[in-house]
Amino acid sequence: MTTLLSFSSAPNHSLLLLAAIALMAVLYSSVGHGGASGYLAAMLVWGLSPEEMRPAALLMNIFVTLWLVARLNRYFSLKYHLFWPLIIASTPMAFVGGSLEIDAITYKYLVAAVLLVSAIRLLMTVDQRGEVTQPSSNSVFIVGGGLGFLAGISGIGGGVFLSPILIIYGWCSIRESTLIAAGFILMNSIAGLAGYMLSQHSFPMGTNWLVLTAFIGSVFGGEMAAKRASSATLKKILSIVLLVASLKIAYQQLV
Repeated sequence: MTTLLSFSSAPNHSLLLLAAIALMAVLYSSVGHGGASGYLAAMLVWGLSPEEMRPAALLMNIFVTLWLVARLNRYFSLKYHLFWPLIIASTPMAFVGGSLEIDAITYKYLVAAVLLVSAIRLLMTVDQRGEVTQPSSNSVFIVGGGLGFLAGISGIGGGVFLSPILIIYGWCSIRESTLIAAGFILMNSIAGLAGYMLSQHSFPMGTNWLVLTAFIGSVFGGEMAAKRASSATLKKILSIVLLVASLKIAYQQLV
């Protein structure tokens, strides 16, 4: 098993891939997300294997959202009575999902579906309900558990799906959802990666460079998120990237 933060003299990955990871980190963190679906899209386009992609995406999520939580905590308040039940439900399921073995073809179809749904989600306009309501415990546990399992098995953090649920159903305000989603992604990514590593999987070489690149991108994106930069155009760009990547994956598996 390789050491997580040991750097060789040169990156193990293409400089173009590193540039794509940095761009994804900037775009996603600017709207308060970890960016795993974007990282997965970039790694698939560059031909990385599922064994490289899943742990790399989870680890990049951890570093990016750790920075986002620290940066955004000064600007947004966290609804602890909503956040912790989501975490209690999601993290065990993320651990279970991360520990599961999944073959390469099934994993690529899973990622293609996640990217497609993420692209559609980013194109949607989500309106805040008139008033914030307290969700039932069952609803919180179902949403948290389901998204946690998806996070672990696919390598995403689940924030791209959690944010619209929080807003559409009026569980919190748009501003509050930013910090909840970042913390949700962070905790699920840690649990998913722990499940992956404890299942005797080896850690791929070169992941350190991907993580460093993503973190640098998140520093710039985090500043944009903190200053509430307009995200409409950024979301459209992201949705197009994810849509193209999902179609490319599906095409490769069919031909």
